[in-house]
Amino acid sequence: MNIGQAAKASGVSAKMIRHYESLGLFPEAARSEAGYRRYGDREIATLRFIRHSRDLGFSLAQIRDLLDLWRDRKRPSRQVKALAEAHLAELDAKLAELQAVKATLEHLVHCCHGDDRPDCPIIDTLAGLHSHP
Repeated sequence: MNIGQAAKASGVSAKMIRHYESLGLFPEAARSEAGYRRYGDREIATLRFIRHSRDLGFSLAQIRDLLDLWRDRKRPSRQVKALAEAHLAELDAKLAELQAVKATLEHLVHCCHGDDRPDCPIIDTLAGLHSHP
């Protein structure tokens, strides 16, 4: 199939397929006599693997490692689990950071009267006039 068909079958846009090829994350496709990229079932499976990995928030470097592990049928599953656990720890840290940001913003919104007066703790905090809680 051509790149458009591969994109549709895998859920990865043609632009991202080319990008993954340029990064070496995905092997360059075979070409037809006319120079068009050609993809088979194996390439579609790889693109789906990449898409699912991205959907779970894995970085490109982590996906590269996961692809290597996926291709290695003799891999110990502990390596896959360790990579996933490291990613979970990163997600937990990001989640905690987002929860702190949300709490701060909720506090500022609560403190703002939202009326016709110019006084606004949200603006004051953004301007550095008050520290956020």
